[in-house]
Amino acid sequence: MTEPKQLFVNLFEMATPSHITHGLWPLPGNNRERFADLDYWLELAQLLEHGGFDGLFLADVVGAYDVFRDGPETALREGLQIPNLDPLLLVPAMAAVTDRLGFGVAFSTTYEPPFAFARRMSTLDHLTKGRIGWNIVTSYLPNAARNFGLDAEIPHDLRYRYAEEYLEVLYKLWEGSWDDDAVVADRAAGVFTDPSKVRYIDHVGERHRVAGPHLVHPSPQRTPLLFQATGSPAGIAFAGRHAEVVFTGGRTSDEFRRNTEGMRDAAEQQGRDRDDVRFIAMAGVIVGRTQEEAEDKWRLYRENVSLDGMLAHTSLPIDLTAFPREITVREALERAEFPAERVPFLPLDRTVGQALDFVKYGRDERFLVVGDAKTVADEIERWLDEDGLDGINLRQYHSFDTARDFAELVIPELRRRGRMPAEGDAPVTLRERFFGAGNRRLPDRHPAARYRPKPPSTGKTSPF
Repeated sequence: MTEPKQLFVNLFEMATPSHITHGLWPLPGNNRERFADLDYWLELAQLLEHGGFDGLFLADVVGAYDVFRDGPETALREGLQIPNLDPLLLVPAMAAVTDRLGFGVAFSTTYEPPFAFARRMSTLDHLTKGRIGWNIVTSYLPNAARNFGLDAEIPHDLRYRYAEEYLEVLYKLWEGSWDDDAVVADRAAGVFTDPSKVRYIDHVGERHRVAGPHLVHPSPQRTPLLFQATGSPAGIAFAGRHAEVVFTGGRTSDEFRRNTEGMRDAAEQQGRDRDDVRFIAMAGVIVGRTQEEAEDKWRLYRENVSLDGMLAHTSLPIDLTAFPREITVREALERAEFPAERVPFLPLDRTVGQALDFVKYGRDERFLVVGDAKTVADEIERWLDEDGLDGINLRQYHSFDTARDFAELVIPELRRRGRMPAEGDAPVTLRERFFGAGNRRLPDRHPAARYRPKPPSTGKTSPF
């Protein structure tokens, strides 16, 4: 009998007052204002660990949302991803109070040099015993570009071209600079590392010159588990080469399946197996002990959503709230003499009121469920079996109620159905949680493998 497919569950977080559910941080009992308190993260990590979550997925940005209303004022008032702490610095403390919880952290390939980042991630992989993953991002905020000395953001596809070289440098450092057995720690001989098993990488490329060697010896996974969020042609091609877990979505089951099949095709074209890529989506799960309780929570969240926060987050370059709700978006743009091609995502023939409601409340999402534990578990099983989803980034409406509700009500039900690991399972690396025991490192068919040292029988001592 075939074992039921299991769900991988991350809590989607960010070290900021308002991450993606804007306007909800002031709700009674919400802990969002404690985001800069280390105890917040220790409490959350232990709640997730004991509750059965697989991971904590930490988003990040390196700029302010300052397009809407021509400045950062709205984002600052809303606490919209500013203030915002560095997610990498939170992980060691949370790892120290957990044994199984994985950590996914976002970091951009566009602005900071790869050598220092390689060192930080290898350090985290050691300190977490292989429970770290990297969400590869290229950064999209205009303010981020200005923070790193540029006049404007680098064009989208060029950022991905730069990311290719960034990954090449990282693979050379993580996979190629040290042999597995380079550290000998021979007390009698007084030798810690065998120098013949460590090498320079001597990378010279379009943007980076890196001599090496890597400063950190091989960590449990060497290369952290590679996440990526994408949907563009350049992003899909990049994911096909590199990503192990893709953060994607879709309004319908068919749209989600088309997205995932396109990425599997891209992986196959790069010589990888179609099954080398797993898929997670952001999911809204509002669960209660009864259907009525869940619907009351959902009503509370919707009533408190901030329109200004959502508009600022979309970086909308025109303020639609300044126009009558009954006129069409097209009319509003004409009155403002604003070119429609700058906002191709706006429905021109809808009213301003309809467009604002769309931004505030969102469209009908495939991965949204409101109900009791049985209703939620039934729907998650459909996501797994019909849509082909592998995991979710749980959208957080309330800290810590969102995570606590899921841990207390949904995870026990999923465990009963064989959809999540049993309580007390032995710790594994983050890559093994997705790909099975024994898969601690990238497979030989992944592009990173080409930078591994050649076997001695070839007569070569370095792949560079």
